[in-house]
This record gives sequence, C-alpha cells and structure tokens, in this order.
Amino acid sequence: MTDLKSFFEGKIVLITGHTGFKGSWLSLWLTYLGAKVVGVSKDIPTEPSNFTASSLKTEIDDRRLDILNFDDINNLVNEIKPDYVFHLAAQALVRSSYKYPLQTLLTNSIGTTNILESLRKQSKKVNVVMITSDKVYDNLEWPWGYRETDRLGGKDPYSASKAMAEMAIRTYVESYFKLQTNVNLGVARAGNVIGGGDWAKDRIVPDCIKAWSVNKIVEIRNPIATRPWQHVLEPLSGYLSLAVNLSNNPEINGQSYNFGPDGNQNYSVKNLIENMSQFWANVRWNDVSNNKKYFHEAGLLKLNCDKALNDLNWLPTLKFGETVQMTIEWYKEYYQNADKFNNSNMFEFSVSQIKEYHKLATKRNLSWAKTLD
Repeated sequence: MTDLKSFFEGKIVLITGHTGFKGSWLSLWLTYLGAKVVGVSKDIPTEPSNFTASSLKTEIDDRRLDILNFDDINNLVNEIKPDYVFHLAAQALVRSSYKYPLQTLLTNSIGTTNILESLRKQSKKVNVVMITSDKVYDNLEWPWGYRETDRLGGKDPYSASKAMAEMAIRTYVESYFKLQTNVNLGVARAGNVIGGGDWAKDRIVPDCIKAWSVNKIVEIRNPIATRPWQHVLEPLSGYLSLAVNLSNNPEINGQSYNFGPDGNQNYSVKNLIENMSQFWANVRWNDVSNNKKYFHEAGLLKLNCDKALNDLNWLPTLKFGETVQMTIEWYKEYYQNADKFNNSNMFEFSVSQIKEYHKLATKRNLSWAKTLD
C-alpha cells in the first residue's frame, strides 16, 4: 500500500500544458508531493494566470516548447527520461476552435501524436496519463451519462480534434504499447472544471470574476444550460489515481476513464451564478441568450464514472456548494491582495486548498485519499 506523497516523491514528472489552468494546479499538487516537475508549454495562455500568481516558475523546471515540434519534444523526453507523463497541452476552447480550426486540429491531434512517438522510443518504464475531454463523445444530449465505450465524435472543431487525438492514442496502444511493456498508458476524460486561477476566455466563472472584480455586469450566453460542474482538484485526483494504478496494475494499460461529479450534481449556469453570489458581493448579470452571434453550445453533457470507481476506487469528494465556495475563496484571496500582491501568497494559499481538499477526502473515507492499491 502506498500513499500519494511517498509514491511521487523524487520522481521525474513531465507535464505538458503546465501553464494552463488544470496543468498549473497539477504542477502545484505534484510539487507539494515532492515530485521533480518538468513543465512544457509554448506560452502562458492568459493574463493573469494561476501559473504566474502561484510563482510556479520558481518551483519547477519550466520549459518553453511547442508540442508541434517533434524534435524538441523528443529531445526533451530523451533528456529527462520521465517516470510519469501527464499530457494536458492543447487548444482547449470550443469557441476559439471555430475561429482557428486548423490550429486546433493540429495542436490537439498531431501534438498528441508527437508525445506518443517520443514515448515509443523510450526504454525506461514510464506511466502516462493522456488527458482529453468529455467532449470527445458524440453528444446526443441524452439525460444519462456517457460511458467510456460510447461513440466518439463532435460537432465542433475542438471536439473533433480531441476525438482525433484519442484515435491516435488507440493506434499507439494497440500497435506498440501493449507489446512495449515499459510504457503504461491511460486516458482521462473530464469536463466543466471550475476553480481558482482560471482566467480563460469564454468560460463562465472567469467571465463573471473578471466583470465583478471591476464592478461590471457580465453577459451570460446560456443561463439555462446544465453542466456537471466540478472543482479542478476533482479530476486531478483522478489523474493521480490513474497514474498510480497504471504503475501497479498492467491490466488497465490502454484503458480510458471518465472523471466527474455524482450523477445528480447537474446545475444550470443560473444556479452556478446564484451560488457564487453567496460569496461575492454586488453580483450583476444579463441574459444574452437570444444573441445569434454565438456558436452552438451543448445543452447537456455528463459522464458515467462507474468504471473509475470499479477499477481505481475513485470517487469525487466535493458537494456543489463546497466546489463553488473553494473557487470563490481563491479569487477573493487573489483580488484582496492585488494592490500589494506577493506571488508567494497564492502558492501557499493554493497548496492550503489542496491540503484542505485531501483532508476532506480522507475524512469521507475515499480510498484514493488514504492509500492506493
């Protein structure tokens, strides 16, 4: 039996997309666990960013590389010889994918293939978690959760690019990694993640926080849209659990796993805003759902996570109200210190939220938080 800290301590962990929202939180968590994190990103995608606010550049080995450059990625993998790889680098915005379809398709499919090809050439044992998206599924907007065996597809370039990435992953698993026993690989699918430090464009929480922090009204495109909201630490706990289980159980090599909240934890955008208003004063918003300039957005998409429970003993930790509260508390801490901002404060505060989350998961007797078989 091995706890998370002793498992990752001293290990070389490559994280692609470490300057992004989820990548920066994963870098924080693994740094706290004692891993030697090497981060690869082309740039810092937003300003502000959790990466900058939490001073991650001083905590990890920060590399500026484009995953579309195979030689650079291959040379890095050969140089550091990672024990673990978490691949998150992507063009991650649906609306941007409509504007930049070629960039989206190349980055998310060919970029992923470059990572896979670099790993194929390695002789050292490495455990790999490839993060795609809940939007890989052909969304029929039915009321039940999608299972890992459901059909992949997508109406928009982003969804299509992630499905293409999964086709590449499947090819490498079946053609190489099932024979090449030093590479153990799992696929993680999650979506609708919120949490402190997200400033991405066209996302509900960042849009609200950016407006409310300067006392402006936020425009809401689709207040009745229902989403299975989850805090960023929820899927990350799944990614870490998957990585540990890949090391211990070769039977799950090549498998895909959904990570999401309980099936009944679906709330509308309006519900989310109303809950955020409990922790942030002077909330104002306008419904602009009749504005025809906006592209298609799914009305409902949720995941069935039974496989993660069965294979990994993974369950989510937080209730919806706790998710919202943790998210808003991070932003309040950031903006209350904006004038006298000391970056190290947010590193410490972010780690304190990771500790709080882990403590709560342990209190609720979740297997992944205590020990992992």
